[in-house]
Amino acid sequence: MALPSWYEGLDEKVPESLGDLHGPAEGVVALPPHLAWSGFTEFDLAKPMVRMEMYRTVITAGRRVDYEAYLNPDHLVSDWPTLRRGLGPGYRHAWEKKLPLRETAA
Repeated sequence: MALPSWYEGLDEKVPESLGDLHGPAEGVVALPPHLAWSGFTEFDLAKPMVRMEMYRTVITAGRRVDYEAYLNPDHLVSDWPTLRRGLGPGYRHAWEKKLPLRETAA
């Protein structure tokens, strides 16, 4: 019996619009243990590479409620061309299919 794909059900988890994202635009964010259980748990949003590591963590380990609470739409759009390279193809496809991110990656 084959295991389910890591990407199964991602389409349903992705928010309907960028307007659903209400994450902070600045400051230091401490992620809860269900997202960041080892390594970095606090992320300074003023540092783009640190911010993108947090976004990658939230996107790959989080749920829809986490996306809405921790992802900021402006940062997501501006960081997407670089951020998308650190995500698996299933994540890229699901997020670009539902949100206007593909245009920023060109």
